[in-house]
Amino acid sequence: MTTALHQGIALHYEIEGAPNAPVLVMSNSLGTDMQMWAPQMDSLLPRFRVLRYDTRGHGGSGLPSPAAAPFGFAELGQDVLAIMDHAGIQRAHFCGLSMGGMTGMWLAANHPERFDRFVLANTAALIGPASGWDTRIQTVRSQGMAAIVDAVLARWFSAAWLAGNAARIAPVRQMLLDASPEGYTANCAAVRDADLRAQLQRIASPVLVIAGTHDLATTPAQGREVAQGIAGARYVELDGAHLSNWEQPEGFAQAVCGFLAG
Repeated sequence: MTTALHQGIALHYEIEGAPNAPVLVMSNSLGTDMQMWAPQMDSLLPRFRVLRYDTRGHGGSGLPSPAAAPFGFAELGQDVLAIMDHAGIQRAHFCGLSMGGMTGMWLAANHPERFDRFVLANTAALIGPASGWDTRIQTVRSQGMAAIVDAVLARWFSAAWLAGNAARIAPVRQMLLDASPEGYTANCAAVRDADLRAQLQRIASPVLVIAGTHDLATTPAQGREVAQGIAGARYVELDGAHLSNWEQPEGFAQAVCGFLAG
């Protein structure tokens, strides 16, 4: 684990793979950390130098001081650039899921010179309603992460898969339980306040949008809207829900590797 400092914030990341391989930056979803990409690592490492990081407020990454200072996707995107600079990486591919996908949209629209191809998975340019985020923020502030874990998992996985894979889901449950309430709610606010729809038309990089047929958090319709808003973007739909990389790990890896291979 390595730490980059950006505007006084410690940003933890890990880089693995052959030094001469193409770099792939991977950005986690809300409430998880870099370990959310564990199901894909065996497929990715033979092909890429994989840089996983903890979004600020998650895992080993800190928050601004004071912690109540708000931030948005401009700051989250700049964190990625700071990590890349610290690691000596000038150019990379990018893969982000949910909140990580929104970070990817901002980077593709504002810093395309640093990236080749983008995978935007189980995400949307606007994730509402704001009232739902406000309720979740208040619940976590008053009762902690344990109060929302079951409801979050029910939205992240299809019912049949959730019922039959308790052991496989255990690491995801633990990531949520271990998440910092302060970090989680700060990032909830960033997602709540973000509307990236106008930025989609500025994206000229090659983009793959991955959606989950049973995704209740960012629906296939929202995924198609992202793909339709980006000139030339491709769209793939997997038979899974929000964490499609856990529910369909092989299909997810095949889609990512195939697209990034050009």
